[in-house]
This record gives sequence, C-alpha cells and structure tokens, in this order.
Amino acid sequence: MKLSPAISQYVMPSEHCPAPEVRAADLPDISAVKITDLFPEIPKGYLHNEGIDFIRQATEEALSRVDMRMIKPEHSVNILCSEHGFYLLEGMHYLEMLKAIKDVVFERTGCRRITLKLAAGMGYRESNEIISQFNLKDHFNGRVRPICAFDRGIPIETEIGTLYGLAGAYDADWIIHAGHDEPRDLYFYRMIDRLLKAFVMSYARFETRSVYHGNFGNRSCAFLQRAMFDAPFVQEKFTFGCFLRLTPAGVTGVAASNNLYRLGEEITVDLLRDYGKMLRLFAEIDDCIAILDGGRYGYYLHAGGIVFGCLENVRYDAFDLSQPAALAYFDLLGRMAKGENEKMEHIMFVNPALKAVVINQAWPGIPMAGLPLEIPTFVVGEKMIEITRMDAANPSFMDLSEPAEDLPQAMAMAKEAAGTDKVLVFDGSFGYINLSAPLAETLFQKAPGVKEQVEKKFLPLWLKQRGIDPAQI
Repeated sequence: MKLSPAISQYVMPSEHCPAPEVRAADLPDISAVKITDLFPEIPKGYLHNEGIDFIRQATEEALSRVDMRMIKPEHSVNILCSEHGFYLLEGMHYLEMLKAIKDVVFERTGCRRITLKLAAGMGYRESNEIISQFNLKDHFNGRVRPICAFDRGIPIETEIGTLYGLAGAYDADWIIHAGHDEPRDLYFYRMIDRLLKAFVMSYARFETRSVYHGNFGNRSCAFLQRAMFDAPFVQEKFTFGCFLRLTPAGVTGVAASNNLYRLGEEITVDLLRDYGKMLRLFAEIDDCIAILDGGRYGYYLHAGGIVFGCLENVRYDAFDLSQPAALAYFDLLGRMAKGENEKMEHIMFVNPALKAVVINQAWPGIPMAGLPLEIPTFVVGEKMIEITRMDAANPSFMDLSEPAEDLPQAMAMAKEAAGTDKVLVFDGSFGYINLSAPLAETLFQKAPGVKEQVEKKFLPLWLKQRGIDPAQI
C-alpha cells in the first residue's frame, strides 16, 4: 500500500462561503493515495497549475482539425462556457483553453466580435466572482457577459415542442460550445450525450432546465438535451465544440470537433473505462465518513475526480441502462413485482455505506436536506453553521445536524456516531484521494478485482447499451 502525505487543495475565495480554517488534509490521520497507484492504466494528467502551456498547444492542435469557414470577419461569435470548468483544480487549464479558442478563431477568421458568455447555475454572483478572480475582462478585451437560468428566454422549436434557451447565449451569429468532459452528476444523465448536457443545464431558461431534473426523473436527460441541440435554431448557429479532457488522474488534453455526436462517442469510451473504475471502486466501500472540505456545492466536490453525489448514489450502477433505478429514477415496478410495496427505493437514496458526513465547507444553495434525515451530519464552525442555518434551499438542515466548534471535534463526533475510522475527503482533488489509512487499505485490496470486473464485464455491457461495439475500441 503506497501512501503519500495529504495534499491540501486550493479553495477559491467566495462571498458565498468562508474558506475552511483547518483543512482535512491537515488532520494527522489523513494521507493521500495516487490514482495511478490504484489503477496504473488510467492516463495520468496535469494537476494544479501544471501544464498550462501544454493546454494552449493542445487546444491549438485540436482546433486545427475544426472547420471555421462559416465565421466571417463581420460576424459575431459567442464562446459559451460554464462556471463548473473554473472549479476543476484551480481553473487555469479551462481558462487557458478558452483564451486559446478566442485567439485561434480571430487568427483564422479575422472575426473580432468574440464574446465569452459565462453560464452559472444560480445567478450572477458566481459569474462575477469568476470574472474578477480570473481577470476575464482583460483576457477577452472586455467582451465577457454572465448568463444564468433566470435571464430573458428565447423560444426554440424542437421535435418535442417549444423549449426555452437563454437569449444571451444565442444573441450572436455563431456559437462555440466550450466545455469539459468530467462526468460530475452522472447519476442523472448516465453518460448519454454527455457533451450536449450544457445546452439544457447551462444555456436554457430555468423552466426548461427544471424539466431535466424534475418532470421525468432522470429519464428526461436522455432526450431533452438532444432535442435542444438538434433544434434548427441551434444548429443554424452552432460551429464546433471544444472540451477540456480529464481522467480521475488529472487534465490530459483538449478535444474539438464540428460533430459533437462523433466526438461524444469517442469521449464516452474513455470516461466509462476510467471513471467507471473509480465509481466501482467507491461502490466497494463498506463504510466510511465523508468530509466535504471546500470549493463548491456539496454534491459537486471531488475526491479523485468523483463527486460526492456519486458516492451518495453509487449503490446503483447508473451506467447500466437496464438497471431500474438508473433507468427510471426509482425501482418501483421491480419492488412491486416482489410484493415490496412498503418502501420505494430510488437513485437519490443515500448509500448505506455512508455512515456520517462532516461539512467543513460547502456552498449553500443546492437542495441537500435529505442528507441529515438519513445519516449523522456534522457542520464545522460558527460561520459555516450560520450559513447553513440561513440556507433557503435547506431550511431544516441545521435543525437535523450537529454543530461542532472545529474540524477535529467534528471528526471525533462523526467517528463515534459512525463506528468507523474510514474517512474519504471531498476537496476538489484529481490525481489523488485524501483519506484515512484504513480506507486506503480497503481501496488497494479491492482495486485489482474492480479493474478486472470493469474491463471484462461492465465496460463491454455499458458500451453495448450505448450502441458502441466493444470490439472496436
């Protein structure tokens, strides 16, 4: 078993939430495990601020194979990007890709009216912080505009009816979709049309975006984003997509294409293979305490490239499209057939291996009220406690959670309540996982079997279900 000293991950300053006073990496019983020590075959990438020049070169190379002839000097172009990309590691890799896109488009087309449209999930505060933190106005000659789901909408006629995009996203002659392939909340979209997800989640009005999560459970993800992207209005403006590539072991490069469906299939193979191993490894954890240790909303904090929301839902294989809870959000018909009507299980029920959660820092604003209903939850420090108590998205959260003066006290309380010393830290990490030695031992024991299972059983199944011939990869 190879352990390294724990690594403290950067947390961008934000008015949403104070930075943690003590990080989980500072605790004496926390160490780090490298992803490539668990799975040597997963491609190693750049971490932190490494490889920025490489990303510039990789973007230029990827764009050299993209057709831009539709863009004329007198036209206008919107580069559509997402706040989430700036929270991957320190955000500098995503920034460099965006800067390179602007430069290459100008050099090849002569077009000067290139505007960066920065989409944020909740409102302008997130976007304005990013614009300031990353000096986006300087990098884009002042042509930076935030957009969010509550902006003025524009009707888009699709094959399933009228949906509503954001007028600010589509107010140029052409659009460029500048994203990233990190899976994030894959328990919803199940790695189907991953590259199209932003057309509903970032570039659509709230009413349309809400359909994604609410109206049809997670089944709507399979057709809503495709319907939006395929709409004639969108296709008449779409030029190409350019994506930052990541594995659980770091940033590996950039991919771009005019054909998102073809590129999506290529990326899907890689994501299922690499992230699939990490997910199945997390599914082998029998018990653990999760520490939410800063950087973003709780569901979206990473540990080795896997977000906390995935650990919470990992009892279900969201990649297996025949699995009832992954297919239809809940396993109602299966349980009814067995006469088990007393309890309906669905994909957002908390993983029973999760014995306690410690919130050292996580942004308010995203619904997580069910968490303290299911398991012991501990919130650290006066500021975090007050922010949690005032969170309109989770009005009862603090009433059901236990306050702690500091992180060591919270950990002592959590270990007593959970009955385990296995600790997994969600602090935004790629390339490694901060965790306790007992959990590291479990992961090293399980990793060889998970590798064999994924490569011989799960990956061929996942690919076949998506119409990809495993023999061709």
